[in-house]
Amino acid sequence: MTTPETAPGRIATGQSTARAQRCLFCGAEYPLYPPIVAGCPNCEREGFKAPLEIVYDYPESGDWLPDSPLPGLTRYAPLLPPLADNLSMGEGGTPLVQHPPHLVDGDFELYIKDESRNPTWSHKDRLNLCVVSAALAVGAPGMVAASSGNHGAAAAAYAARAGLHAVILCTPRPPAVASFLQAYGQTVVAVPDVLTRWTLMQRIIDELGYHPASNFTTPPTNHPFGSEGYKTIAYEIYLQLGRRAPEAVFIPVSYAELTFGVFKGFKELKQYGFIPEIPHIIGCEPAVGAPLKRAIAEGQPVVHVDAGPSDAYAIAVPVNSYRGVVAIRESEGLVLAITEEEMKAAQAELGRAGMWGEISSVISFAAAKQAKSLGLGKKGPLVCVHTSSGFKDIHVGETPIPLIDGSWDAFQELMAARQ
Repeated sequence: MTTPETAPGRIATGQSTARAQRCLFCGAEYPLYPPIVAGCPNCEREGFKAPLEIVYDYPESGDWLPDSPLPGLTRYAPLLPPLADNLSMGEGGTPLVQHPPHLVDGDFELYIKDESRNPTWSHKDRLNLCVVSAALAVGAPGMVAASSGNHGAAAAAYAARAGLHAVILCTPRPPAVASFLQAYGQTVVAVPDVLTRWTLMQRIIDELGYHPASNFTTPPTNHPFGSEGYKTIAYEIYLQLGRRAPEAVFIPVSYAELTFGVFKGFKELKQYGFIPEIPHIIGCEPAVGAPLKRAIAEGQPVVHVDAGPSDAYAIAVPVNSYRGVVAIRESEGLVLAITEEEMKAAQAELGRAGMWGEISSVISFAAAKQAKSLGLGKKGPLVCVHTSSGFKDIHVGETPIPLIDGSWDAFQELMAARQ
């Protein structure tokens, strides 16, 4: 087992029981370091690469689980990869907010796990705590990530805190997102498309020795340490529901790191006897592509689709990850394809309930509108993972605020027009 004392680079803290990396497809195991981001070499074949996960020498008792879901992932150190000292910014511990019962179409409890409350306003902070810790452990001189926004910002922020230079490769972004990415003093570069940025990312890794913070392969394999951070969402949901599991969890899906991490967290809770069954994982994809839905339907590990344009640009991808297949299959879940109109309606409804989510985030809430017709909610609460804040959307700032002359008559006229 690799311990904080034997990690090859900067010392990491905590009592991690992580011992190795393991392929999700063929089961081959590899040493914990260096992280194998480009997929399992044992079962790689043309058109297919398999992702890896972290395996642990699990503690015998469940004492590793704290009594309350406060911020800071170091609270869950035994079941996470080794975490670097003083890197945490209080990520996690995000609220689980009950949706107003009178707005729920059905006789069930519906909750929103609001990941927009993290340090860089998205779920990606949990992942990057683990990934930047890995970069420090192997002594990397810097980080590189290809990202549409959330991932890049979180990687830039955590790399900056760690004292590492980061290069963030993005496609052209709305002004608010561009400023967000540039806020952490790192190098942010826009390139024309996803494949171009992956090619450049590979060159930066090869030439500069920078550590990959995101995916750069097709099909996607992603960093094996990253999904481990998302397990803590499952731990927190369990604690916030009074030590019970939801019946189902609705999760936005792109390359399924979040999907797999939440699934694995509940799988570990079941392993320790905290819950009787793993909740059904409901993957939520934009209908313009939905490769995971097709992969599940066809029984394939990976499929490619022609993904059309979507305002949910962060998750509208043309190929699925095998991580998602594992999570959906083993949890007896399903994948729902959600239209642009359904996402926009969900965003508006959540706004009226006091929550402003990115369109890619509210897809989970849009999918949960189908819970009644799917027969869900009878055996326990339902949870939607709300991944990010709405200020990152493409059309933010395009709708002007009405301007009046300040008179009472003008105000009354404006209010009448709103009826």
